Amino acid sequence: MRYIRQAVEALRSGGVIVYPTDSCYALGCHIGDKAALERIREIRQTDRNHHFTLVCRDLAEVGKYAMVENWQYRLLRAHTPGAYTFLLKASRETPRRLKHERRGTIGLRVPDHPVTAQLLRELGEPVMSSTLLLPGEDLPRTDAREIYEVLDRSVDLVLDGGNCGLVPTSVIDLSGDRAIVVREGRGDVTPFAAAATV
Repeated sequence: MRYIRQAVEALRSGGVIVYPTDSCYALGCHIGDKAALERIREIRQTDRNHHFTLVCRDLAEVGKYAMVENWQYRLLRAHTPGAYTFLLKASRETPRRLKHERRGTIGLRVPDHPVTAQLLRELGEPVMSSTLLLPGEDLPRTDAREIYEVLDRSVDLVLDGGNCGLVPTSVIDLSGDRAIVVREGRGDVTPFAAAATV
């Protein structure tokens, strides 16, 4: 619990952390911190078009940052927590820099990992996140000690959650009038493929 509190303190004071999820390790920062967001962009060497994901505690939090209709809610309720990133229309609560410029969407997820759950509970709000995939590398790193050694000066804290695996989340676009599987990853996409044809 002490490390969770340290991670929360780091986030609240403008830090960038590495934390485990149910798919891969992720880089995270406070939702309102533009400078920390830029640090994550620097670590990953991504441009302005790179999409960040809001990692949420539960569906109530998802509902604060996205506009969720009944059919979308049913799908979200059936598949959260889990290894999925859902694209939804962003609400007014979502900072503009986090929305997709043209589509007005935001990526949201509720991971199924005890360390992430504890972190979010203690923080009391979502974490702005991006998969920890370093420039020039094809696969995310899985060893916390190794991550700490490589990113020593670039991040403020690494939360060790053991090996999270190499497969990123499945990405499901729920921003239109039906579910569209954008990327097949760790989460089973079969139910969404079925929902898309209804």
